[in-house]
Amino acid sequence: MLRGERIGLRVRLESDVPVLHEELYEDVLTRSRADTRPWQPTPVGASPYAVGEASEGHAAFTVVELTSGEVVGEAIVWGIDSHNRLAHLGLALRPGFRGRGYGAESVRVMCQYVFEVRGFQRVQLETLADNEPMIRAAESAGFVQEGRLRRSAWVYGEYLDEVILALLAEDWAKAKTEA
Repeated sequence: MLRGERIGLRVRLESDVPVLHEELYEDVLTRSRADTRPWQPTPVGASPYAVGEASEGHAAFTVVELTSGEVVGEAIVWGIDSHNRLAHLGLALRPGFRGRGYGAESVRVMCQYVFEVRGFQRVQLETLADNEPMIRAAESAGFVQEGRLRRSAWVYGEYLDEVILALLAEDWAKAKTEA
């Protein structure tokens, strides 16, 4: 398990799937804002949170509170490009855990994984331009906005802008020494 101060990132367990599916997938509006694929009714057995085979292209984690062991949400490192040493981050927290600083801490722990465990040189994330909590969480870890994709996401009946944020390994290392 990768540990922060209050949260950890651990392997996804079968017992996590119903919780994540119910609170993150079945909330159609939230799921529509988090995924470029259209929402469709899906049983828990075919959930996108289902435990699957290990893959070189992504690493899926369950975010848990260290003190209680309770499932906080999911974190994913995806689009892993071992040749160019880069990856993308994704994060979704259960509604009851939002607004408590767990997002920012999860982003920092994912950066620890990408830079210190995997030795990558760049990580980026894309989020809706109005997703202020995710933008704040990323910027608190040192990410900088690199661009805006105008009207690039179809979300629940309207087109929305996305922003791209990124962090380089040397900036991560520098921020850690200054902390």
